[in-house]
Amino acid sequence: MKNKAIVLLSGGLDSTTTLYLVKNKYKCFCLIFDYGQRHRKEIENAKNVAKTAGCKYNVVKIFLPWKGSSLIDKNKKIPYNKSGSIGGKIPSTYVPGRNTIFLSYALSFAEAIGARKIFIGANSLDFSGYPDCRPKYFRNFNRVFKIGTRNKNIKIETPIIYKTKKDIVKLGTKHKVPFELTWSCYSGGKHPCGKCDSCILRAKGFKEAGEEDPVS
Repeated sequence: MKNKAIVLLSGGLDSTTTLYLVKNKYKCFCLIFDYGQRHRKEIENAKNVAKTAGCKYNVVKIFLPWKGSSLIDKNKKIPYNKSGSIGGKIPSTYVPGRNTIFLSYALSFAEAIGARKIFIGANSLDFSGYPDCRPKYFRNFNRVFKIGTRNKNIKIETPIIYKTKKDIVKLGTKHKVPFELTWSCYSGGKHPCGKCDSCILRAKGFKEAGEEDPVS
């Protein structure tokens, strides 16, 4: 019998590839978060990814009334990247405490069902500079898990944390990730905007991997 694992699934390139990397090794339970994000399309995409992967999923609704991010505050504009250069200042799409909130839910879920692994598709190379995507953050969060849980064997795993987007696309291709079901754009339209950081990073990955993006 496979050991149980929780996979945080947004429906994007990184989380979907992570799911496909581990779904044959573990009995995966996907957590999908509805936190008021303007790109709500990703929720339905995540559901379809989980179904296609043959995994059970739960959608958790979270209300963040204080906003603090252009992803959840429609009065703030999604920043469009005109230069194509990413890095430096943390963008307004950063949602304060998001991964901390998500991982806390995942920890509760893991303890409740007896799962020992929590997988998250965080990436610290080709990313927008969010502070809660860095290796040091996850190392320290694992220490919190050990201190604050009854089952001290639960651990966060970040299998693509040191991968470039090119590497992730190649891994996804190898593991037959249904890229056509994934969604990365922040803008929440019917089609990818091609101008936000997430779109630019995704396009970079497919181009460098020599693959065609079925969503673009």
